[in-house]
Amino acid sequence: MAKRPLILVTNDDGITAPGIRTLITVMRNIGDVVVVAPDSPQSAMGHAITVNSTLYLEKVNIDGKQPEYSCSGTPADCVKLAVREILERKPDICVSGINHGSNSSINVIYSGTMSAALEAGIEGIPAIGFSLLDYNWNANFEHCKPFVETITRQVLEHGLSDGVVLNVNLPNLKQSDIKGIKICRQARANWVEEFDKRTNPMGRDYYWLAGKFVNLDGGEDTDEWALEHGYVSVVPVQFDLTAHHAIQNLNTWKLND
Repeated sequence: MAKRPLILVTNDDGITAPGIRTLITVMRNIGDVVVVAPDSPQSAMGHAITVNSTLYLEKVNIDGKQPEYSCSGTPADCVKLAVREILERKPDICVSGINHGSNSSINVIYSGTMSAALEAGIEGIPAIGFSLLDYNWNANFEHCKPFVETITRQVLEHGLSDGVVLNVNLPNLKQSDIKGIKICRQARANWVEEFDKRTNPMGRDYYWLAGKFVNLDGGEDTDEWALEHGYVSVVPVQFDLTAHHAIQNLNTWKLND
């Protein structure tokens, strides 16, 4: 009988979040699951790691069906601890999510969900970050399950290129209304931010971050286009941030004269 794959599951919304509980359920159909996730929400932490304070791991029993560890650190910390302290061998795949909210386009650089996946990629582990376009804590994740399972099984079957992980976003639609899965590029988009300045009862100013998301990309091959038109978007992303196309131009500069 074929050996079941070892699957590391993590997220940034916390170990009790409905999104990760759904992801765990799907992964049990595929392999042996180990969960290492933050003990509290860590959204928008990016690739932060804990270096100036202690980290804690607690073995917890949430549903009694697989080993689970609650971590005091960030999503990236969770992956590091899983690989170095918990697992006896490198997992066959790491899946992160399902995030409550979009991680498409520029959101990928802020995302704790995707940073966990990228950290796994740095360790040489095939990895996927899953996100649903619904920020509601009580979002319905049922329609995500077949797409999550299909993509995960395909990664296990085919592998991923070195240094590449997948950023998967799912539209908030009925399963019957989702048209399929599209391989995309990241749209050129950004947040136009504003700060709501207020004053507390002690007279000290404070700020709430606000703003709106603006898609500046008219292409029909982007994640934003796919999601707007009812598709699951799959974007291959990399942790090599080198702008290779700019090297030739920079080499024309007189830097050593």
